[in-house]
Order: sequence, then C-alpha cells, then structure tokens
Amino acid sequence: MALLEIKNVSKRFGGLAALSNVSFAVEQGEIRGLIGPNGAGKSTMFKNIAGFSQPSEGEIVFSGQTISGYRPHTIADLGIVRTFQETTLFQELTVFENALVGCHLQANTNIFSAVLGLDKHKQSRARDKALEVLEFMGLSQRIDQLASELPLGSQRSLAIAIALTSGPKLMLMDEPFAGMNPEETRQMMELTRKVNKSGVTIVLVEHDMKAVMGLCEYITVLNFGTLLTEGTPEEIRHNEAVIEAYLGGSRKH
Repeated sequence: MALLEIKNVSKRFGGLAALSNVSFAVEQGEIRGLIGPNGAGKSTMFKNIAGFSQPSEGEIVFSGQTISGYRPHTIADLGIVRTFQETTLFQELTVFENALVGCHLQANTNIFSAVLGLDKHKQSRARDKALEVLEFMGLSQRIDQLASELPLGSQRSLAIAIALTSGPKLMLMDEPFAGMNPEETRQMMELTRKVNKSGVTIVLVEHDMKAVMGLCEYITVLNFGTLLTEGTPEEIRHNEAVIEAYLGGSRKH
C-alpha cells in the first residue's frame, strides 16, 4: 500500500482551476520529485496535502487514512511535515534554542509549564532530542550560534532539523535548494539522502533539475494543474512533453 495517495484531486479558486483531477501515489521510503513550470500547481498540491487548503474534489489518503479536510496540526500529528523555501527560524535564538522550541511545539508542551520549570522530565527529553537531531544534521558544532548568523545552507539544515524533532513519516520539501551555490546544494543533497535513509519518505518540489535528477527515484510532472506524466529521471529527461513544458523553459535561466 502506498504511503500517500492523491486520488482525482481538483482545487478551484473561483473560476480558476489550480488542480484538475490529479492522481499519483508515493511509496514508503522513496524520494519523489514533484516538478513543473511556475503555475503548474505544485504549491497548491503541497498546501492540500498539509491541510492549509482543502481539495474542491477528490481524496488525499495517508497511511490508509483519508486526511482530506483535516486541519494542519492534525495532519502534522499523523506524521506529515512541510519545510518552506523561506526558512522560518527564530533568528534571535541560537541553533539549540530553535531546535528546542521545535521539540516543545511538537510535544504540545504547555508554555506556562515550560516557563515555570515544570514538566522537568519532558524538558529533559526535549533537550536530548534536540541535541540528537542537531548531531544528525551536522549542526552540533553550531549549537550556540544565532540562527541569524548561519549561512543559507545551515539555515535550511536547521529548518529540517526542527521538522525532524516530530519524528515525521513524510516530509514535504519546498524548494530546499533555492538560492544555494553548488557546494551548498551538494551538501543539502547529501543531508536529504541521509534523512530519507533514516526512514523518512520525501516529496520534493524543486526547480534545480540537476538536484532533482540526482536525488529522486521517480518524478511526477504537473503542468497547468494537470498531471502531465510520471517516470524515472531518465524517462523524464527524454520525455518530449516535459522538455517542451518545463525543461525547455528552464534552459532560458
């Protein structure tokens, strides 16, 4: 059984169809690319999966359970997390404090208990979890550094670390390589593989075709809100419809 199933999903905004009868399935353990030109419906699909928007028609199934219509926090509790292109960090806090806040948010810790020093066992577990995740993401040498002082690559790594504190089953990564130089891209690709090998299934929206082709076992292509095609990187690379709709356009950049 697929981990994530998109079944005939449509999303309309007034008379505009952002998604039209889109279906695809993501198997547990894979890194799936979700690509397409600007306006193809990729971000709308992510919003529908994560609960920030609801399908006009169709069904979204996660681990055999229909999640269409669920609120974002309920979907997050089930094991779906989303990382954003614009890193949403507490810039004035340290790397460790950011990870710790992530732990408390995921654990739904009462803020008054945290401030008053109650729930000491929960706080101890949160500290251990934060340190474990930062070590995993290669950030243990930066724990006392302010988030605002981190280079872009490390900021993205910290955003992923915060997402990992909840122990997700599925991570929706929204353009994780945007704005990165080649070395930062290479390092982020390695971290993405590492996260995947730890047991997290990944769906990746990205315009960097070299990163997509190098990371993903299978790629889903959207165009004008519809499913254009699916296939392996090799199949997508040589698909004339994809070259016309997406890869051809990206050569201008």
